[in-house]
Amino acid sequence: MSDKANDIANLLAPTVQALGVELLGIEYLPAPGGATVRLYIDVQEAERATRHVNIEDCEAVSREVSAQLDVEDPITGNYTLEVSSPGVDRPLFRLEHYARFVGESAKVVLKLPQDRRRRLQGTISRIEGGSIVFTVDDAEMTVAFDNIDKARLVPDWAALGLAPEKPGGGRKAGAKKAGDAKRPPAKQAKKKPNQPAARKPRAE
Repeated sequence: MSDKANDIANLLAPTVQALGVELLGIEYLPAPGGATVRLYIDVQEAERATRHVNIEDCEAVSREVSAQLDVEDPITGNYTLEVSSPGVDRPLFRLEHYARFVGESAKVVLKLPQDRRRRLQGTISRIEGGSIVFTVDDAEMTVAFDNIDKARLVPDWAALGLAPEKPGGGRKAGAKKAGDAKRPPAKQAKKKPNQPAARKPRAE
């Protein structure tokens, strides 16, 4: 995460946790028309075997976080707030996230090039101190966690039952492709500087 995203995450994490879910991380995406602040939440570890994040969780977090951001006002200018489950292609924000998904594939974007590349896709093999060891093209590549800009898991679509039955074959009627997988809709809110929370547009 960027420094700005880290600052916002540290501010909001206790609020999110008080609602019974975990703040995985935040994407802060500035743009000329206004920034996007995207929160990813998940159920707490003790509940992961029995339930998943639902729309009600996203709505509850959006309400509380929106009110807190109005009071704390850490973001200058207009922004859109989105709250979402991590989805099957979940983003990886912390070192412990990589440790949890050892053995799975991930796409990674680096802050600084390594071995003349800034992007890689490989299997998360293990954690070594503050670095992650990936297996990329049958060779190990050790990447410092601090050099990772962003990363996401690469879903095993076949295991999820979303891949075509025959490699290279056409899709059957009603069959899903990778892009068809959906997450619960993100809760959105818009803000203008010094605008009271009660006067914000309703969630889309």
